Amino acid sequence: MPLPPPQALYDPRHEHDACGIGFVASIHGHPSHDIITKGIQILLNLTHRGASGCDAETGDGAGILIQIPHQFFTRECAALGFTLPPPGDYAVGMTFLPVERHQRLACEGILERIVREEGLAVLGWRDTPVDASAIGRLARGSQPYIEQIFIARAHGLDEAAFERKLYLVRKRAESEVARSGMPHAADFYLPSLSSRTIVYKGLLLAPQIAPFYKELSDPTVASALCLVHQRFSTNTFPTWQLAHPFRYIAHNGEINTLRGNVNWMHARQSVLRSPLFGDDLRKLFPIIAPGGSDSANFDNALELLFQSGRSLPHAMAMLIPEAWASNPHMNPAKRAFYEYHASLMEPWDGPAAIAFTDGRIIGATLDRNGLRPARYLITHDDLVILSSETGVLPVPPENVKKKGRLQPGKMFLVDTVEGRIVADKEIKQRLAARKPYAAWIAENQVTLDQLPAPPRQHGTDHVTILSRQRAFGYTDEDLRTILAPMAEKGDEPIGSMGTDTPLACLSDKPQPLFHYFKQLFAQVTNPPIDPIREEMVMSLTSYIGTERNILDETPQHCHTLKLPHPILTNRDLEKLRRVSQGDFLATTLDTLFPAADGEKGLERALDQLCRRASLAIKSGYTLLILSDRGLDQNDAPIPSLLALTAVHNHLVREETRTQVALIIESGEPREVMHFALLIGYGASAVNPYLAIETIEDKAVRGCLAEGITFEKALANFIKAINKGLLKTFSKMGISTLQSYRGAQVFEAIGLNRALVDKYFTGTASRIEGVGLDVLAREAQMKHAHAFQPITDSDTELPIGGNYQYRVRGEYHLFNPFTVTKLQQAVRQRSFESFQEYTDLIDDQSRHLCTLRGLLDFSEPRASATGLEQVEPAAEIVKRFATGAMSFGSISKEAHETLAIAMNRIGARSNTGEGGEDEARFTRDPNGDWRRSAIKQVASARFGVTTNYLVNADELQIKRVRLFWNDGQLSIKSDS
Repeated sequence: MPLPPPQALYDPRHEHDACGIGFVASIHGHPSHDIITKGIQILLNLTHRGASGCDAETGDGAGILIQIPHQFFTRECAALGFTLPPPGDYAVGMTFLPVERHQRLACEGILERIVREEGLAVLGWRDTPVDASAIGRLARGSQPYIEQIFIARAHGLDEAAFERKLYLVRKRAESEVARSGMPHAADFYLPSLSSRTIVYKGLLLAPQIAPFYKELSDPTVASALCLVHQRFSTNTFPTWQLAHPFRYIAHNGEINTLRGNVNWMHARQSVLRSPLFGDDLRKLFPIIAPGGSDSANFDNALELLFQSGRSLPHAMAMLIPEAWASNPHMNPAKRAFYEYHASLMEPWDGPAAIAFTDGRIIGATLDRNGLRPARYLITHDDLVILSSETGVLPVPPENVKKKGRLQPGKMFLVDTVEGRIVADKEIKQRLAARKPYAAWIAENQVTLDQLPAPPRQHGTDHVTILSRQRAFGYTDEDLRTILAPMAEKGDEPIGSMGTDTPLACLSDKPQPLFHYFKQLFAQVTNPPIDPIREEMVMSLTSYIGTERNILDETPQHCHTLKLPHPILTNRDLEKLRRVSQGDFLATTLDTLFPAADGEKGLERALDQLCRRASLAIKSGYTLLILSDRGLDQNDAPIPSLLALTAVHNHLVREETRTQVALIIESGEPREVMHFALLIGYGASAVNPYLAIETIEDKAVRGCLAEGITFEKALANFIKAINKGLLKTFSKMGISTLQSYRGAQVFEAIGLNRALVDKYFTGTASRIEGVGLDVLAREAQMKHAHAFQPITDSDTELPIGGNYQYRVRGEYHLFNPFTVTKLQQAVRQRSFESFQEYTDLIDDQSRHLCTLRGLLDFSEPRASATGLEQVEPAAEIVKRFATGAMSFGSISKEAHETLAIAMNRIGARSNTGEGGEDEARFTRDPNGDWRRSAIKQVASARFGVTTNYLVNADELQIKRVRLFWNDGQLSIKSDS
């Protein structure tokens, strides 16, 4: 069953899952049916980690991976009339096929032909015995036809070469069937094609795996290892193909940087080279198969690295490195290994516990934060059990040799060939000793401090600063409430939660393009990351320059420019602009368009910018500086985010993106979110020259706090932006700038599909909205305002009013008119005034503010339902609940009044985090009850006692984090 096409709020590109994983293995590699039985038992005990839909018998997916059971297949294939060679000399492909006979035969024909073209031979096919009655109705409706294909190894191929041939066969078959135009081509899928392992999986619940795949109960089906997975498909559509395990991994967690990882892998294809594949390498493209989940995409990337000659532990350490940049206790050789590979590729970041195997070794690793659990147990009879939780198999205490949990960033490995457990320390020592990584870095890596000082740099032009501020949409509020506090204190300004101003697409004021975007939330619940107290796992370091072939390792791979953070001063940028060292060569591309030409002029300028970027790469430039410094009375600046994404996605499509770094020189960015968006869409560094000039101008005019020099103010501003970036990353469960760069973890609100598809490719945009014409018009309006004379009635800059209500500023839902009417209604007990207040809030026809304000009730399509056929109001209101407002955020009287009101109608009020006075647990003499039915548990500081807990109808427990603070164990709560 393929994924549905994009529709309404759904898009198949956003498939994620959270699950339960586990494996059991014989340390000495002794195959037995008991291993499979134990693996299935682990799966059964992880049932609660899976999910089902409206059909309770159709699961989100379950499966197991085992070694090829040679004895069983020898018997079965002999009965079918063909003989299997010795183990390792043949492969088994578990194959999902269309149910319709003609399409099924066509898929089989394509696969067989490709096998022959690659110099291999098909031994035969076998229908996989399944019991469809064991699964749910929906699973049966989408069940593919399941067969096994047996392929003989060609003479002269060793085991590794045979596996590479099978990899080519599978990738070629997938691509050719997808292009065939068959109505059910999406049903073709090879869960596994290997001489070592086989995968049994599907749209199943854990208890259904053995009854459905009947051969798993055969005592001759034996394996020395068994990897299992139970899927919980979060906000996504489960399918047979997306069940785990995949060919090498089973994953519990979420890759939050997925869009960027996929884009970078696509962009790298043009420079990939491998002596093991030669000219056949292009047959593997696309490396990341379309339509996969985050786990499937990760498996694709891992497979490429492994099949190209790296060991599985090596590939896993590249994709999910441990926190190394800020760890003072790490061995220097191991640090050099990680830093070298950071020059090759970005981490796949997010909460992850990933079990992996190639059929000989089996292991697991955790992300750098340890945001998913994994516990292991070793028995005296040399059995290893690892799972998302402890107790998945009953083991007598006397048989327990050792048990523990996987640490953040660490690896647990069982080598069934050598018959031993390999410690993380030994794994990392082996990897670090492969090449002289530290020497290579010392010889080839360049830092900003090592670059020669520029002969000159742009200074602050105090004469034109006002017109340029106007052209880039600066407001008085930006200077007063954003830039000044950052320059003075080194911290991002703090505001209250929520906003009542219009969305950018609904505002009647010109808006920065940045305001049309919101950062996404992680689909799978992440424990919170504290970027301050957990700074060791966070990093703003980046490596820019030409990325080379990730399938090779040479000293030139780490010939990169190391930046400690992404914010460049004017001096830093001039160093880069004039760099001519090794492969580093920079050129500046103007990002301006003729203001008078409007939309057509903007579109032409973007097309020309993309063409100039392509030509610059062909000319050998490796640093492209996108600059809007040249704005004047004729030329307006292209929004910096639009210029960046146009070039970035153009180069991704050309597969040349990894050959250059994109650096933004713009007067537009000034807030943390502006920088986050630029980095998130691919910028390696940003020079906010106008924000820097504005800070210097304020310092010169004495508008900053006493004792704050320009140098101190600039350092504070950069510090504030960097701290804000780390906080922004952490909200998505992302730890490093390298992972965040290009990850596109945003959705567009109010941009039309044509604009998003062309310039913000891959970005979620669930509603239509403005196009390039409106963006051009807003740029024109700001440009015209920049160069018109200031009249007596004008302020130098627009007032702003986004953060505080201002006359002639941005519209607010809660403004003096609405607040006055509410106060009148309360003080005068006037329902008429209250009705006027609600009319002002509800009627947004004149001042559009929110999406819900655009909605209207449609005319009923059927006859009205009589009141006697619906629940009475007294029953409906029992499902009402107040918001969680803590005692302290509102007054005692207001808090208790809400509780009394909700209790009178049988509904529920919420304590919030503020606890509740025990006097409220008993009823008042008049029968009223001030007790809140919903109690929140956030921290013991807020009076969480047993009496508090038992006086609740519902408990809301917030996630917590433990940290040491001045020698004390503290608890911090997060929503």
